[in-house]
Amino acid sequence: MSIVGEPVGEPWRRGFGRVVGQLERAAHRPAAKPAPPTNWPVVAVGLVLAVLLALAVARSAGGIMVGASGLGLALGFTLFHSRFGFTSAWRQLVSAGQGAALRAHMLMLAVACVLFSVVLSSGVSLSGTPKGFSNPVGIALVVGAFLFGMGMQVGGSCASGTLFSVGSGQSAIVLTLFGFIVGSVIAALNYPFWFLTLPSGPTISLAATFGYPGALLLSLAVMALVVAGSYAAARRRNPPPVADPPTALGVARLLRGSWPMWVGAIVLGVLNAAVLVVSGQPWGITSAFGLWGSKILGGLGVDVSHWAFWQVPVNAKSLAGSVFADRISVLDFGIMIGALIASAAGGAFVLHRRVPWRLALGSVLGGIAMGYGARLAGGCNIGAYFSGIASFSLHGWVWGLMALAGTFVGLRLRPLFGLTNPKPVDSIC
Repeated sequence: MSIVGEPVGEPWRRGFGRVVGQLERAAHRPAAKPAPPTNWPVVAVGLVLAVLLALAVARSAGGIMVGASGLGLALGFTLFHSRFGFTSAWRQLVSAGQGAALRAHMLMLAVACVLFSVVLSSGVSLSGTPKGFSNPVGIALVVGAFLFGMGMQVGGSCASGTLFSVGSGQSAIVLTLFGFIVGSVIAALNYPFWFLTLPSGPTISLAATFGYPGALLLSLAVMALVVAGSYAAARRRNPPPVADPPTALGVARLLRGSWPMWVGAIVLGVLNAAVLVVSGQPWGITSAFGLWGSKILGGLGVDVSHWAFWQVPVNAKSLAGSVFADRISVLDFGIMIGALIASAAGGAFVLHRRVPWRLALGSVLGGIAMGYGARLAGGCNIGAYFSGIASFSLHGWVWGLMALAGTFVGLRLRPLFGLTNPKPVDSIC
């Protein structure tokens, strides 16, 4: 007996074979190694820096911004312990069909969307009426997100990954941060071409179109489709298992170990909503890089205040004020310090003294592409992708698609800088 020419029971046998294959791969997955001992001197340095940050922010911006600095510390702590990757998630998906990290993204986004819908619809915030991130869907977004997706594969990190990697002592990523700053400054200089010469696309808010309940249901449905697609890709590509990093066990894992990706996803979703409640806007990262670079140029005698970008009132206010009064800068400083404390507590803080020249070049060039692209796109993997989607703005989804397209190009460029890409494993069944 057969159904459409296929013997009865054959689909069941194939499905059983896939399950057996997955179990065998899990059995051969490298076991997590014990975490190294705590680096107490570096932990002490991190705690002192955290206190100094809070004092500087309190003097420049007041108590609410001190709360934002505390959330920055928590974000850095979480990013390090969960090793929550955006760059690696797209690389693993495109190169090997491994969608585990992308599914963690969808969980993070789902948590954030639920919480954002409550905060934005109720208007609850310590800093006035809360506002999500919503940007136009136009040429600048498409080009910027593509450049960012390409750059993060060459530079070896995304915006959030750059900050927590710098905090944990990875020297090559300091070069990526340098490139980020350079690219952001160049984009600020080119602001008139992208935003005053080229036509601007529409700003599309799903919440304004469907209401918050409808926007939430639509967003969750899209996330479910992405999850289903990741499983379909895995069945075709047979990806390698995800190795577990060194970790402490038991209760000590909270402070010294590696957290499961799903834990990091939930915590990051909650923390982004907390940033929205405390500061009135969602989590962002890259706008601070252009500010830092422009202030450095100002200190060297270059007058950047006449640039069109810095003539925009909100930008002019940031340029004239202290970096410790700038919301995004405060969060960024907190992330680096939080990652410093977390990495030292877990015994993972290591300064790399030698960086191969090709890797160094890729780090700088990738950082420049990301810094430039983030300013064009109105944000990075956090401000545009994470916070944009959580704010029910269509530009967040478009950013994700274009960054994925840029990933394909970036993967082909990685070998030029001595970087490798993950490969699917041979079939076990």
